[in-house]
Amino acid sequence: MLPQITTRHAFFTGKGGVGKTSLSCAVGLALADAGKRVLIVSTDPASNLDEVLGTDLKATPTAIAGAANLFALNIDPEAAARDYRERMVGPYRGILPAAAIASMEEQFSGACTVEIAAFDQFAALLGDPAATAGFDHVLFDTAPTGHTLRLLTLPSAWTDFIESATGGASCLGPLAGLEKQKALYAATVASLSDPAATTIILVSRPERAALREAERTRGELAELGVSNLCLAINGLFVAAVPDDPIARALEQRGREALAAMPAVLGTLPRTDTALLATGTVGLDALRGLGGAAPNAALPAGLAPLIDEIAAARRGVVMTMGKGGVGKTTIAAAIATALARRGHMVTLSTTDPAAHVAEAVTEALPGLTVTRIDPAAEVELYRAEVLAKAGANLDPAGRAMLDEDLRSPCTEEIAVFRAFSRTVELGRDQFVILDTAPTGHTILLLDAAEAYHRDVLRTQTEMPEAVRALLPRLRDGQFTRAIIVTLPEATPVHEAERLQTDLIRAGITPFAWVINQSLLASGTTDPVLARKGAAETAFIDRVTQLSPGRTALIPWRG
Repeated sequence: MLPQITTRHAFFTGKGGVGKTSLSCAVGLALADAGKRVLIVSTDPASNLDEVLGTDLKATPTAIAGAANLFALNIDPEAAARDYRERMVGPYRGILPAAAIASMEEQFSGACTVEIAAFDQFAALLGDPAATAGFDHVLFDTAPTGHTLRLLTLPSAWTDFIESATGGASCLGPLAGLEKQKALYAATVASLSDPAATTIILVSRPERAALREAERTRGELAELGVSNLCLAINGLFVAAVPDDPIARALEQRGREALAAMPAVLGTLPRTDTALLATGTVGLDALRGLGGAAPNAALPAGLAPLIDEIAAARRGVVMTMGKGGVGKTTIAAAIATALARRGHMVTLSTTDPAAHVAEAVTEALPGLTVTRIDPAAEVELYRAEVLAKAGANLDPAGRAMLDEDLRSPCTEEIAVFRAFSRTVELGRDQFVILDTAPTGHTILLLDAAEAYHRDVLRTQTEMPEAVRALLPRLRDGQFTRAIIVTLPEATPVHEAERLQTDLIRAGITPFAWVINQSLLASGTTDPVLARKGAAETAFIDRVTQLSPGRTALIPWRG
């Protein structure tokens, strides 16, 4: 059963990999088939909306072939940043000196600009009725939970910053560029909190971690005044062969997760969608793939990779990939295996939605589990900058510096510094980093140059950990990037794009890990066996893409 949408706006949000895109597209198609004009918008930097709909999308509404009344668009963060930069700088070209224009362009070149520019487009779609006047419904296929919450808090964050800022200092340059958008941000806040205008669909798998993330999102949205929420359970499985151990374990895991659902989350209106035997790509929605699994040799498990990593005796391992593919589980497994061999290991995460500590099932000598806490890092960074750069400033100058450090972008810089410090530990031990979902990770890597410029603007010296970060990440003997994926179309295609981005950044992946394979599990349940047989093409594709090292992890309850 699909969620029923009656409001003009709807957001599909949840932990990475729970099926937000599939559900938003299915709901959009159903509304379009009922005669409604529907626009589906992706706010995910790692969007696969065009792949699911079978249409190349742009930043403007594109008609979906074969589906009358259905349109979609992708918000491209980089293109949005370029447009935003030119909108802010363009009026001054030919008026100000070239040096001043160059300085302005530098101010608008950081990751912060990418974020606010993408948000600008999102706010226009939600807060300006004229922007979507030709549609009955606008559905937002949002990024994984951490990204989504940041997106939804930005209207209030930037409005508060604009209202409290007086000196014009901003990581985005002239504050007037933000002040002009104040009315739009206010309209966006109002639309989000109006239950007659906006519905939030919390999408979850019948899994404890996904449900826990849905509850966290529900609580944070409630604090923002968003009350029109419903829960969509995606991929609910009922075993057709009760004596199949994999089928029995999968069904039991789902039942137990739903039974342990947080109480308040359980009171929300709920829809359940059954687990499909095959993926959903294209408007046909289902692809019936049958037949027995082939007898071709499958890749080995994690052990050979861990042997090769352990031989180095130190360094950094980064597990990377689309949200929901199991990066945290793989990172914890590698860290635990290395600690059991007597190595000193730090397991940490850059993912605001990760639960690294819960993935480690035993306390081991030499294993330290940490988490980069954005709030703590922001306070540390603010105190350091004020102590160094603000020491010789007069009260007015110090006030301007403090204002600059109160912008929402300060968190990005502070987390980047913490990431650099964690990587530095790899000089003397193993550091296993469970990175944020794909889009976040690439933005983190691309932030290096912008961060360097910010340090030079606000401090007299750059931390050595930051200065050495990119060389360390690009050193294949020091850093081993492991791409984690699932044997499904979208995760593999997203991982392929991630590998391209990493190579562009000068980072060569060390290995690929295919997680949660039903084909490797040996299940005999007919639905799960068909789903496992459909994995073959994706496993073959990964072995072609990998640098010679591929691990296949069976599905486990």
